[in-house]
Amino acid sequence: MTLNVETRHAVHQDHCKKMGTDELRNHFLFQKMFVTGEINLVYTHYDRFVVGGAVPGNGTLVLDKVEETRTETFLERREMGIVNIGQTGTVEADGETYTLEQGDVLYLGMGTGAITFAGEGRFYITSCPAHQAYPNRLVTIAESKEVVLGEADTSNKRRINQFIHPLVMPSCQLVLGYTALLEGSVWNTMPAHVHDRRMEAYLYWGMDEESRVLHLMGEPEETRHLFISNEEGAISPPWSIHSGAGIGKYTFIWAMAGDNVDYTDMDFIQPSELK
Repeated sequence: MTLNVETRHAVHQDHCKKMGTDELRNHFLFQKMFVTGEINLVYTHYDRFVVGGAVPGNGTLVLDKVEETRTETFLERREMGIVNIGQTGTVEADGETYTLEQGDVLYLGMGTGAITFAGEGRFYITSCPAHQAYPNRLVTIAESKEVVLGEADTSNKRRINQFIHPLVMPSCQLVLGYTALLEGSVWNTMPAHVHDRRMEAYLYWGMDEESRVLHLMGEPEETRHLFISNEEGAISPPWSIHSGAGIGKYTFIWAMAGDNVDYTDMDFIQPSELK
């Protein structure tokens, strides 16, 4: 098997203002995470958050020691959330095997040993440092907390499923769920917001090959953008908005880490304030 790890350092907002397209994409866009027979990780210096993909294909993939953490096992001092965006797959951890259907989420607590991926799953990996061990738990779509927000007449009606979330289960820092745009809507997270106490990462999936999402980022008064394809994502610093509009249907997985697990801890930015 192949394990690839890329490190991304934090970027100050003043630096971001001077970036061109290629530099923005190199710092904030993650691509090519889902390659058969590989585990691909991006280790960020935003709250030491990690995003990645594992695609076992016809074999198995084992995530155990990652040199960048300088620990004996990857989850020695971390917790993890795994979302299956593919077909049925399995994850084995701590001697137990979990079956994940498409859209299911597996939480693995601090101290979990080696993790084995198998089956037809395409596993999206998120991880952050942890200070306490919580029990491993598989959360199915039926067990998630569902919320519908937005309106059709503002093109932002969407269904939010909360998985690793205080209303569903405890965690240390990690908060995770995903949002699906309902028919006829294109805007996610509008009005936009920032949360200076947490970073966030998006993964866009369920898109047609030719579709794109225009992902908005940057400070509210000086925004930037990324065009993002299916199974690609964006790293969002605490000082940046994270919003977007897509061509056709899409879903995005949001995952956060930082000072708290309060999903509503955000500062809204109205469209009239954006520049």
